[in-house]
Amino acid sequence: MAIALRKRARSAPILSLAVILCALAAIYWLFIATPRYVSESHIIVQNTDLSNSGPTDLASALIDGAGGNSADQLLLRDYLLSVGMMQKLEDELDIREHWSQSWIDPISRLWFGYTDEDLYEYYLDRITVEYDEYDGVIVITAEAFDAETAHAITSTMVRDGGEFMNRMAQDLALEQVRFLETQVERLGDRAMAERQAVTSYQNRNGLVSPEQSAQALTAIIAQLERQRSELKIELSSMGAYLVSDHPSLVEIRQQIAAIDSQIAQERRRLSGGEQLNTKVEQFQQLQLKAEFAQNLYQNALTALEKGRIEGGRTIKAMSVIQPPTLPEEPTRPSRFYNTALFILVVVMLAGLFHLVVAIVRDHKD
Repeated sequence: MAIALRKRARSAPILSLAVILCALAAIYWLFIATPRYVSESHIIVQNTDLSNSGPTDLASALIDGAGGNSADQLLLRDYLLSVGMMQKLEDELDIREHWSQSWIDPISRLWFGYTDEDLYEYYLDRITVEYDEYDGVIVITAEAFDAETAHAITSTMVRDGGEFMNRMAQDLALEQVRFLETQVERLGDRAMAERQAVTSYQNRNGLVSPEQSAQALTAIIAQLERQRSELKIELSSMGAYLVSDHPSLVEIRQQIAAIDSQIAQERRRLSGGEQLNTKVEQFQQLQLKAEFAQNLYQNALTALEKGRIEGGRTIKAMSVIQPPTLPEEPTRPSRFYNTALFILVVVMLAGLFHLVVAIVRDHKD
C-alpha cells in the first residue's frame, strides 16, 4: 500500500504537467489564437506557341493541353515562393506591417521581421504553393489576418506570376531574334560575296553562261556532223555513176573537208585550247555556292520574321481556373482539431515518459 502511494506521488508531477500543458493549449487555441483568413486560387501555365504543336486531333489536344508543361508549372511555383515575390508583396502590400500588428496573438505574430530573412521564413509559413502533378494545376493559398489582405496577396501572386512567365518567354524569344539578326547579316554578306564571285567570273571570261556556250557549241557540232553525213551519202550515191574527178564530186569532197575542219575547230573550243568544259565546271561550282548561300539567307530571314512575331506576342499564358477567393470567415487555425491533436500528443508523451520512469525505478528497487 505504501509502495503504491509512493509511485502515485512520484507520477503526480508528470500528470500535473501534462494537464497544465493541455489546459494552456486549449485556452490558446480556443480563445486566444488570432483567426486567419485564407484566400485560394488555382492556375495553370499553357504554351500558346502553335507552330511546334504535334497532333491536332481532339483527344491529343485535350491530353497535351490540359496539364500544361510540368517544367513551366514547377518554375512558376519556385518563383511564387521566392524572395523576389516576397519583396514585390512587401513593396505593394506592406505584408511585414500586416503580419506584425500588435493586436495579433504573440504566437501567430511576426516578432522578428527586421530582416528579409526573418520575413521570408514567416512568408513560407503563411504562403503555400502546391503543384498537383495529376491535374497539372498550381494551387496558391495565402493566409492573412483580414480577408482583404489575403485576397490581395493571392491576386498579386497570380498577376505577377503570369507576367513573370510571359516576360521570361519573351526575353528568350528576343534573345533568339538578336542571334538570328546576327546570322542574317552574316549570311547576307556571304550570299552577296558568292553572287559577286559569279559575276566576276563571267566578266573575266567574257561569258554570260559557260554552260549555255558549251551547249551551243555542242549543238553546232551536231549540226555539222549531220551535214557531213548528208554530204557523204550524196557523195556515195553520185560516185556510182560519175567519175572520181568529176567537178561535182570534187566540190562535195571540199565541203566535207571544210565541215571536218569546222568540227575539229569547234571541238577544240569545247575541250581543247579554250577549255570550255573546265570553265563550265568552275562556273557550276560558283553558281551552286551562290544558290546555297542564297537559300541559307532566305531561311534565316524566314526564321527572323517568325522570331520577331513570337517575341512580340504572349507565348506563355497563365490560365486562372479558380480566381482568388475573398473569404467571408476565418478558417484557420483549426481550433478544435489543433486542441485535440495537442492533447493527444501530450497524453501519449506523458504516458510514455511515465512508463519509462516506472521501468527504471522497478529495476532500481
